[in-house]
Amino acid sequence: MAHDGAREVLAIRYGTRTTTRAESFLNYHLYHEPDAKIDIDYFFWVIRDGSGTTLIDTGFAPAAGDRRRRTWWTTPAQALSALGIDPATVSTVVVTHAHWDHTGNLRQFPQANIVISQAEYDFWTSPLAGRAQFAAHAEPDEIGYLRAANQEDRLTPITGRQMLASGIELIEVGGHTPGQMIVSVITATGTVVLASDALHFYEELERDRPFAIVADLPGMYRAYDVLAGLASQPDTWLVAGHDPLVRTRFGPVQAAPDMTDLGAPNASWEPQGRQLTLTRSAVSFWDSPAPGTPAGPSGT
Repeated sequence: MAHDGAREVLAIRYGTRTTTRAESFLNYHLYHEPDAKIDIDYFFWVIRDGSGTTLIDTGFAPAAGDRRRRTWWTTPAQALSALGIDPATVSTVVVTHAHWDHTGNLRQFPQANIVISQAEYDFWTSPLAGRAQFAAHAEPDEIGYLRAANQEDRLTPITGRQMLASGIELIEVGGHTPGQMIVSVITATGTVVLASDALHFYEELERDRPFAIVADLPGMYRAYDVLAGLASQPDTWLVAGHDPLVRTRFGPVQAAPDMTDLGAPNASWEPQGRQLTLTRSAVSFWDSPAPGTPAGPSGT
């Protein structure tokens, strides 16, 4: 694909699975709604401009995806090549958090500098990360790769908020994992916030429903507040980390059905501000029917 040097931000869908709402939302029984199937998409993200290409996360490795029974069809190196990008020219890979579906193909970029939050790196290289409830969500060899990159001075830890480049800000929010990060990117059409797994599904924020996998529940709620505050700013668009709605809230890349142009928000989608978010969450929970009462449609 030809590229004119203007900054573009792409979501690349590389896999999918069907799960259930009860498996996806923490303590789903609190909402007194029937369980139902829900699709979850797997993405990594590409920021490309005149200064080069930055990769945000690297998806899951094919072998790990097969073992965990996920459907997949490409890897970052393959997808970048389809965009006309030589994977060897990727100088920076941002790891938003160290779960297995975000660190799986780091070895495809052996020359790249890896940026991760200090809290995230410290946690996943500590003995506590080996406890079953945490270990289930990481791959030991990938954590080992992060250790090796650190020893080779190819890993840059950050804390709090830090500019990665002009118009690209990394923001540590925690919650889902100890050092979960989000990425704010200024484009020609506005600001795109790559929420990664600080926001798996838009429903988490729009209905105040935490995701099921959480290291710090108060931290997850605070992360939603940060995202809501960002979304309330003019021309600012949230990009959920695993929601199929990303592909309808933003425009497609021509001739690439699994790539979404995050610089082209759908005009029919209006960002949800903080006041609306709080209103929806209050109605969603406190007006839920009592146990045993037939539930109405759940909608988002």
